[in-house]
Amino acid sequence: MLKAEKLFYSYDNGEKKIEAVLDNLNLNIKKGEFVAVLGHNGCGKSTLAKHFNGLLTPLGGNVYVSGINTKDEDKIWEIRRQVGMVFQNPDNQIVANVVEEDVAFAPENLGIPSAEIRQRVDEALKTVDMYHYRKHAPHLLSGGQKQRVAIAGAIAMRPECIVMDEPTAMLDPMGRAEVMETILKLKARENMTVVLITHYMDEAAQADRVIVMDDGHIVIDDVPRKVFSQVELLKSLGLDVPQVTELAYELNSSGIEIDYDVLTVTECADKIMDYVRSVKSGN
Repeated sequence: MLKAEKLFYSYDNGEKKIEAVLDNLNLNIKKGEFVAVLGHNGCGKSTLAKHFNGLLTPLGGNVYVSGINTKDEDKIWEIRRQVGMVFQNPDNQIVANVVEEDVAFAPENLGIPSAEIRQRVDEALKTVDMYHYRKHAPHLLSGGQKQRVAIAGAIAMRPECIVMDEPTAMLDPMGRAEVMETILKLKARENMTVVLITHYMDEAAQADRVIVMDDGHIVIDDVPRKVFSQVELLKSLGLDVPQVTELAYELNSSGIEIDYDVLTVTECADKIMDYVRSVKSGN
C-alpha cells in the first residue's frame, strides 16, 4: 500500500539546509495493516506522514502509494484520494458550520455526484458513530467528537489508507478512547490501512506493528509485544512503554522474576499470579 525507498528529506531554513529529517529511510506498509509510528519530537514522524499523500515529495529516493510515485504531479489527486490525512488539531480541519456539510466538503471538491455524496456522508458518519450529530454545529462538539468528524471527512473520500498524525494529542482520556475505538473499527470492518503517529504507548500497543524512529531512521520495526519488551532501548531513545509493561519491568528489576513482554492488565496479573504460585510451590 505504502512504500518508502531510500527516502531523503530536509528543510530549508532560508540560509542553508539543516540536517536530514529523513535519511535513506526504507519502509513497506501492506494493505490492511494498522501501523503505529513512535519517536521523540523532531525524529521525522510527521514529515514521513506528509510524504504518504504527497503533501511533501522526496528530495531523494521515492515514495509510492499503491505503486504510484508521489513525484508524479499528474497523479497527485489520485494519491490523495487513496490516502486520507487527519491531523492533531480537529479545529484546524473543520471548515463548515454543520457536521454533514463538513464531511461532504472533500467529496464535493472531487466532483462526486450529489446523490453519491449523500450516501458517502451518511456512511462515513455512521462508521464513526456521529450520524446522530449530522445536523449539529461542529464547534459545539467535544474534542473527541470533532476528531471523529474529521476522520469521517477523510473516509468520505473512500481512501484505501488513512494516516493520522497524533490525532489524540489534544484530547482528554475520553476523547482519546473514542478516537481509538474508531480507528480499530476502521481496521476491523473496513480492512483499511491505518498509520497512526502517536506519543501514547497504550495506543501503539493496539497496532499490528510498531515502528520506532530516531533522527530520521527506523530503529525498531516489529509487533508491539517484541517492541515494548525492549524497555531499556526505548528509554534510551526518550520513549516510554505501556504502563503495565513498565510495572512488569520494575517488578522484574526488583527481583520478582516475571516476563515483562505484557501489554494488558490481564496479562500482567496472570504473570504475577504465576510467580506467586511458583514461590508457594517452592519452584
